[in-house]
Amino acid sequence: MCPVKVYAFEEIDDSLKLLPLCARRALDGTGAKISLASWQQLPVGARRELCELGSVPELNPAAVRELLDGARVDREPVDAAEPSAAAVPPSVIALLTAGQLLSAATWAALAPLDRYALAKIAGRGRVQRFAQAYAEIVGASGLSSHLAASGEVRMVDVGAKQPTLRRALAESGVSMSEQAFAALAGHETEKGDVLATARIAGIMAAKKTAELIPLCHPLSLVRCEVRLELVPSDRRVVVRAEAEVIDRTGVEMEAMVAASTAALTIYDMLKGIDRAMLVGPTRLLEKSGGKSGGFRR
Repeated sequence: MCPVKVYAFEEIDDSLKLLPLCARRALDGTGAKISLASWQQLPVGARRELCELGSVPELNPAAVRELLDGARVDREPVDAAEPSAAAVPPSVIALLTAGQLLSAATWAALAPLDRYALAKIAGRGRVQRFAQAYAEIVGASGLSSHLAASGEVRMVDVGAKQPTLRRALAESGVSMSEQAFAALAGHETEKGDVLATARIAGIMAAKKTAELIPLCHPLSLVRCEVRLELVPSDRRVVVRAEAEVIDRTGVEMEAMVAASTAALTIYDMLKGIDRAMLVGPTRLLEKSGGKSGGFRR
């Protein structure tokens, strides 16, 4: 079971005498409303369990009904819908003031309970309470989904997203002197097969992206391919890396890490011939899959 999430702005202690937003979300998910008196008649353990049921990403209406039926709690029907992650509700937008930013990406990155809390408070038009909720839930993350409300960096929560097929193609390269290119093309380098080594290095790096880039999620790649093309007219090796994954977040970083690492490996193996080689630029060429859709340079 998920830990109980009670917000500081609610000013509710461990006795749970007042009905917190997490419990309201659980009730709304079953289309039920109970009075404060009925809530306080519930044993503390039952109140906490209802709070737990409302704190999880995916609601379980059947479990909530079973709890209420078992406690014989009187309830009234209510028409309430879970806020969609696809767009910021108009009621929330209406209460945003100067300096309060809430993009669609940041809204989607919030936990379901956080979206519910903001929408619930905004729907009641409680301006001061909404400002408190915004400060605690959104805060600095209004500037970026990689910032916590307090301003600390964080990984984006992608737990509520559904895994989909995602693909990315990235490019890098190495430009070099005539002597270095001739040695590479003629397989006359002291360190062995440069291109084969670079290809393996790129694939290995793609699998370690989350260890190198702090806010990247660990992904289980289903495919990673590194292709190397020699361009004699430019004395350049073009590196293209393609990565695929079935997951909740994109694979662009894996593709770019693969491409740049392969390029750096080429530099490392040829630097004894030419230390003035140019590496890069590294860039994303294409991506597909996910909510943001496709991209093509």
